[in-house]
Amino acid sequence: MAGPKAPKDPTAKGSHFYICRQKEVAGNPTPDGRGVQFIYLDGERLTTFAKMVGSVTDETMINNLRSAEGFLSMVAGIGVTVEAQDADNAIDFVFQMYGKRDTYGSGDQLRVRCRPDGMEQIIWLDDHEWGDDNAVVGQMRFEFEKPGTLATIDVKLYLREGFEAPEQEERTEIRVESEAYQAILGRSLMNLGNYARVKRVLDRAKRGEEVTIAFIGGSITQGAGATPIDKKAYAYQTWERFKENFGENVKLIKAGVGGTPSELGMIRFERDVLRGFTVKPDLIVIEFSVNDEGDETKGLCYESLVRKCLAMSDDTAVILIHAVFADDWNLEERLGPVGERYEVPMVSVRQGVVPQFYLKPDTGRVLTKSQFFYDVYHPTNMGHTIMADCLIHLMKKIDQSPEIADIDWRSKQPYFGADFENVELVDRAWKTELLMDLTVGSFLENDADLQRVEMDDQIVPVPEFPNNWHHAGGSEAFSAKISCKSLLIVVKDSGSPEYGKAIVKVDGKEVLTLDPRIVGWTHCTPLIIWRGEQTMEHKIEVSMIPGDEDKKMTILGFGVVR
Repeated sequence: MAGPKAPKDPTAKGSHFYICRQKEVAGNPTPDGRGVQFIYLDGERLTTFAKMVGSVTDETMINNLRSAEGFLSMVAGIGVTVEAQDADNAIDFVFQMYGKRDTYGSGDQLRVRCRPDGMEQIIWLDDHEWGDDNAVVGQMRFEFEKPGTLATIDVKLYLREGFEAPEQEERTEIRVESEAYQAILGRSLMNLGNYARVKRVLDRAKRGEEVTIAFIGGSITQGAGATPIDKKAYAYQTWERFKENFGENVKLIKAGVGGTPSELGMIRFERDVLRGFTVKPDLIVIEFSVNDEGDETKGLCYESLVRKCLAMSDDTAVILIHAVFADDWNLEERLGPVGERYEVPMVSVRQGVVPQFYLKPDTGRVLTKSQFFYDVYHPTNMGHTIMADCLIHLMKKIDQSPEIADIDWRSKQPYFGADFENVELVDRAWKTELLMDLTVGSFLENDADLQRVEMDDQIVPVPEFPNNWHHAGGSEAFSAKISCKSLLIVVKDSGSPEYGKAIVKVDGKEVLTLDPRIVGWTHCTPLIIWRGEQTMEHKIEVSMIPGDEDKKMTILGFGVVR
């Protein structure tokens, strides 16, 4: 193939830093039959990528990344490199600003067709005419022609004159057989606890008896950051390693829901984990240590969920795993005492991986933060692998330990409380009879546009709380009488301006305002309506606030303590 006789000089690229480096992405299924991988950049995600992957420390540069105006003043171009096995299938790269007027609808978008052949393509920002409604850098995504397509990507930001990026750090080779990697697993063993129940599960598995392992948690348990999300999530990897080490006759239940605390986990437990009491897990792994800042009770809901699991039977084993964010944060100081109180085995990913992040490669560092974290909140495939290895390390320790007697956990005084241990889900199809004199009013439709999650070993996401009450317009209240000690409501969040606020009344008195736009994305939020010690009958009403009668609102369900 002949080239040009007088090729142009290469364009000067200038100083740059990475925000994604050798990141694995996958085409998760979309309703139109294609695949998409979202990488969110809002909040502090982009600044964390810059620090974690690009080694940026200059505060002026970091602050510029926090607004669309600052970003455009500093960044000259975006370099995108995509590698995939089939280099003939094009992949679209989309870069999206979030808008001031409408978060997802009014900001600018850049779309570029990329060949996944490993060649860098640079999008020069001055080639685009930018509007005045851009608030912040929102997201980038990779859109695939087919679902399930795997690719590896690099994304770097080229800087304008006057800005200088630090030298980009070489990536550490991860050696899982090394002593330093084994030290990670050793440090992660936070509490062996009273392991009698876990040991009995392992013994049954080794005898070939059927056992079921269930995982409940937030987006990390869902598999966020794993590529593909179904087969590389820590829950799936733990299940695979369990079969390799203890026995093949094992079933998997994976029930993670992104962005939700144990306050929601305890409500959806019977449906998502027990599958309407058709499944009885032998071992339940609970992961909410990076989600429970949103728990209104600051620990009591978590303890209620732990007790709910322990109460299933004398043979139901529980393990608590404490994940970690890229800023080294989790809630294990708050939630760890619950595990200690009931002597539940615990794993701390923070204690395992964080100390080695601050070592040099030749003094014990196994991997960098950018190799462990997919973004600010979620692990990479390698991060998920380490979480699975930490859990299996705990189980191996238990397997090698002597037989011990179980404890009487009910004799233990609750650390925070057990108010919601017996909470039950009530929705349009499940235990609706508890809502006496039910009048749905204007909440008569069913909402199908819901938060969706990948369950078990499946890649196709399923809707959360499909049996709901949806308000699309009208002024009639949803009302019912209910006899219970405590009551929670679960509502749908949305970033759409079509959604409005509603008022919750109990016995005619306003107790709660529901605002589905606070979170800003399609999501499930639980809220306590009332909490008491005695069973009493109350009338509950939900109605749109004046002026929002023509807007949308969805009641996903209720959590009832009888």
